[in-house]
Amino acid sequence: MALGRASGIALVGLRGHVVNVEAHMSAGLPGFTLIGLPDTSLSEARDRVRAAITSCGIEFPARKITVNLAPAALPKSGSGFDVSIAVSVLGACGAIEQDHVKTTAFVGEVGLDGRVHAVRGVLPAVHAAKLAGYSRIVVPAENLGEASLITGVDVQGVWHLGDVVRGLGGDVSVECEDPRRAVTDAHHGDGTRELHAAQTASRPAGQPAARAIDMSEVLGQESAKHALEIAAAGGHNLLLIGPPGTGKTMLAQRLPTILPELSHDQALESASIHSLSGTFDATSGLRLDPPFEAPHHTATPVAIIGGGSGVLRPGAISRAHHGVLFLDEAPEFSTRVLQTLRQPIESGEVVVQRASGAATFPADFQLVVAANPCPCGNSYGNGAGCVCTSIQRRRYIHRLSGPLLDRIDLQVQVLPVSPGKLGDPPESSAKIRARVQDARRIAQERYAGTGWTTNAQASGSWLRAWLGRSHPALKELNALTERGAITMRGADRVLRVAATTCDLEQGTTLTVESVMSALSLRTRVGE
Repeated sequence: MALGRASGIALVGLRGHVVNVEAHMSAGLPGFTLIGLPDTSLSEARDRVRAAITSCGIEFPARKITVNLAPAALPKSGSGFDVSIAVSVLGACGAIEQDHVKTTAFVGEVGLDGRVHAVRGVLPAVHAAKLAGYSRIVVPAENLGEASLITGVDVQGVWHLGDVVRGLGGDVSVECEDPRRAVTDAHHGDGTRELHAAQTASRPAGQPAARAIDMSEVLGQESAKHALEIAAAGGHNLLLIGPPGTGKTMLAQRLPTILPELSHDQALESASIHSLSGTFDATSGLRLDPPFEAPHHTATPVAIIGGGSGVLRPGAISRAHHGVLFLDEAPEFSTRVLQTLRQPIESGEVVVQRASGAATFPADFQLVVAANPCPCGNSYGNGAGCVCTSIQRRRYIHRLSGPLLDRIDLQVQVLPVSPGKLGDPPESSAKIRARVQDARRIAQERYAGTGWTTNAQASGSWLRAWLGRSHPALKELNALTERGAITMRGADRVLRVAATTCDLEQGTTLTVESVMSALSLRTRVGE
């Protein structure tokens, strides 16, 4: 009897779990059994590992082999366990020294020729292995750029299973023929390997850099830009409604340019989500600018919320975590998609439930919704160009349900701008961002010790206690609530917006005027 061990990482949502891979070799009819709740893609690892070991010039043992993935109750999916399964089998047959395996975690998929291929979710997997106490993590060389973002741990990239065997004291005569392997010879002090040369070589020669967008490109629309600044300062959701061509999309795309940069932890969490989604670009490093997601209106609920029939993947709302989710032409989205946004807006996370288990993904995003006033888009002003009936206009805008609109703090009209009334030159994003950062600093001082950082996160009860029951602004808001002009949830959101406007004005407390101003920014079209 022989036993080999290795360690892999299973991801459930963004949370990584250490999986102990045990290979048991015994007498009996030759066979390869994989147990421990693997899915279909993981069960196919038996054939991939067998062929990869043979491609390394190592004779695959003609014995009864049982590989267990522990803990057995944890669902496991994907092909990222191939390398750890191969290492455990090689350890059981004595082809490697197992002393080197104890402090190492392995992530990667193997091909039939022994090549180690990239997999999704390497960044959260490496982070989980580090937290579990592993000092060395072996990953596919193609994933080395993102894995190297985790500091304080020795990350090694490999192109071929033969490299893994050789590094563990095994005798392998096969050499990797990949020409990119040479660039992994350069090491950093923390044990990572540099792939910058290969990444740079893959870029088209003379490719121009992407042009940065800026708020200074938006002419006119002062009220809409003011609402955008309030949304950025307080983390509020925003509805922009107006005819085509008035700049709704242009404004929404520039919201990230006036948001503060992400902290290192926020950027790492955002990068982990994109790594799991397969959309992370390691060539740009750890990006500190807030993410911006703008799904098409034909997107399905799974594409927006996340999920899938096999491996559970994050959706657009999770990829927009710590950033902006923009729904252009929102009434064209399906009702199911729009209604599924209600719970994540409140909780800041989404729980994807499937028969095989559940996964929790963070979804703390700012929602920006843009819509035309009617199907033809021309019902503003005198409505001379509108061809829609009143029933069509009402039915169209009512696709945005009351419960969803009640969760949107700022609801503003974006009307056409006359060239003769453009006014002063527009402010740049940098100038607006400076005011936003000052306002957020005031809010952070106010909420010190509460766990909140923006006004949009604060609870209504806390704000009411902060103001005091006898405050005139609160009395006015309570009167509106009693008349049915606004819901209690809407009243809380008005308080949050009022606090943001005061922060932008460097005020110390709310006034009746600030509450009324916040209420006017919440007035729905047609009311």
